[in-house]
Amino acid sequence: MMSTIVHSLALRCLVIFCAICVVGCGGGSGGRDSAGNVDIPIGGVPGSSNWVKGQFLPASDFEGKCVSPRSGIDPTTGGSYTEVQGTRLDENNWLRSMSNELYLWYNEIADQDPAGFDDSLEYFAELKTFALTASGQEKDRFHFTLPTEEWLDLTESGISVGYGFQWALLSAVPPRRAVIAYLDTESAEGLPDYIMRGTELLSVDGVNVVNSDDIDTLNRGMWPASAGEQHVFRLLPPGATDPVTVTLTAKVVTSDPVQSVKSIQTDSGRKVGYMLFNDHIATAEGELIRAVSDLRGEGVEDLVLDLRYNGGGYLDIASELAYMVAGDSTSGRTFELSRFNDQHPNINPVTNRQLLPTPFHNTSRGFGAVQSGMTLPSLNLQRLFVLTGEGTCSASEAIINGLRGIDVEVVQIGDTTCGKPYGFYPLDNCGTTYFTIQFSGVNAKGFGDYSDGFVPGGSHQAEAHLPGCQLGDDFTHFLGDTNEARFAAALNYIDTGSCGDIPVNAFSPSPARERLSGVYARVPKDIARSNRIMVR
Repeated sequence: MMSTIVHSLALRCLVIFCAICVVGCGGGSGGRDSAGNVDIPIGGVPGSSNWVKGQFLPASDFEGKCVSPRSGIDPTTGGSYTEVQGTRLDENNWLRSMSNELYLWYNEIADQDPAGFDDSLEYFAELKTFALTASGQEKDRFHFTLPTEEWLDLTESGISVGYGFQWALLSAVPPRRAVIAYLDTESAEGLPDYIMRGTELLSVDGVNVVNSDDIDTLNRGMWPASAGEQHVFRLLPPGATDPVTVTLTAKVVTSDPVQSVKSIQTDSGRKVGYMLFNDHIATAEGELIRAVSDLRGEGVEDLVLDLRYNGGGYLDIASELAYMVAGDSTSGRTFELSRFNDQHPNINPVTNRQLLPTPFHNTSRGFGAVQSGMTLPSLNLQRLFVLTGEGTCSASEAIINGLRGIDVEVVQIGDTTCGKPYGFYPLDNCGTTYFTIQFSGVNAKGFGDYSDGFVPGGSHQAEAHLPGCQLGDDFTHFLGDTNEARFAAALNYIDTGSCGDIPVNAFSPSPARERLSGVYARVPKDIARSNRIMVR
């Protein structure tokens, strides 16, 4: 009884409800033994496409040769598409050569005849390493694709399909639990007032969440594939004893990545800023600039940056935010250095430019409607408090690592982060954007080995162990509430130097609800928002 979800039209992974959780996307057309070794491809005979194992033509020989070539204006370049009529084999050959040239672990790909695959997405799913880390996780669990149009909508404008809020999974296996983590926008326009952080999900379209075997109905309702879908939810709002039933219609949602920006004064009189930062998407640039400008105007002396649900996105935005935190101390310093595979020690193989570090950007990069080259505001802090969860990933982790590389103290409160020091440039070919790990990132001290995540309050001295404390999520309070467990711990640390005795075992008022504080939860997001992304 295993179930995964194909969300929209793309082959990609999402952490979802399941009877047995499945890791990985797609599958190949070739046989693979228990050790991950590939035998003769099913559906093709080696050599039928003039394929010679281990010999590769340049990817540029096959680029833009498409089964269904596009015409008109290419939104990524502003010029006309230059695609021509090609074959499935052309598209597969491009994938094979591109992966050999750019994939970080190219020498761990099992080279299979591209003629043995009649689906390019299935072939791409094979063009990766299947090795495991020491902890037993997949070494590369970040390999995915999206239709190019959907990718541009998601990253450039924050557009996706949903209801206007994000679910948190407290348990994805029976007995399952799910609650609302946060609203996509602070205004929550069009939603009933009982749709809020901490509202618990009891059933979807009549299917019980806790122990039903009807996994597909749960997934279809919670993560709708298209606007206009209607699904019936039975919910238990915070503090309520009686559930409510509501029909919600999926819609195109534009997310608000920066929320709850405020400053407060601690018991000791120290001025502290707070902001919830959920996604490194293009629209975040302008919102972060405004937020930091406001906090600077308030004269904040410390910043609590809530990254618990931030899976990543554009690395340049992470660099900008790191500069806006630390300011003058970043001058001339490296934020992150990208290391590609050993075929490219000095030249960036995507841009064909000399491989140079990403600096701490002190001017805007021009994402969304923001003008490029504007001087960024900064708080000039030598310490940052980050609130983290297991979904804190990639570009969010780069903020932590980049600041620690220049000796800015980072105090971590929450859960161990996801562990993704890897990234990529999105590559569009024939209407599909491919995401294949191309580089790892290290900070100014050369450190980037945090594949098992950053650990708050680690028990021994190690580069990936940060001062702070391990603390579960608290769904009994709104994010940004000074009584919310993780924020309260940060404020106590600012005043006393420790997280203090935070009441993480609080119960909600309703006897019908189990503990919603001190729990560890995951907010499933589109995998496109769980990465470190570079732009050309």
